[in-house]
Amino acid sequence: MDIKLINIGFGNIVTANRVIAIVSPESAPIKRIISDAREKGLLIDATYGRRTRSVIITDSSHVLLSAIQPETVGNRFISNISSIEK
Repeated sequence: MDIKLINIGFGNIVTANRVIAIVSPESAPIKRIISDAREKGLLIDATYGRRTRSVIITDSSHVLLSAIQPETVGNRFISNISSIEK
């Protein structure tokens, strides 16, 4: 099994195999997911003090905050997977 890594901004990397969703933090349900993860100690803030633009949810229930737009993270995810498949 190959380990695929995705840059989520500022040199932070997440394992692509563990990502379930990349979403915008604007909606109330996502804000609730962030709050619950913070209470459980499963929140990883990779924004370096900048505005949260995307929320990455993993299969281990960890929630990662990124200052990169969800579309950008998604494109990195897709381009990384397609470059490995070639």
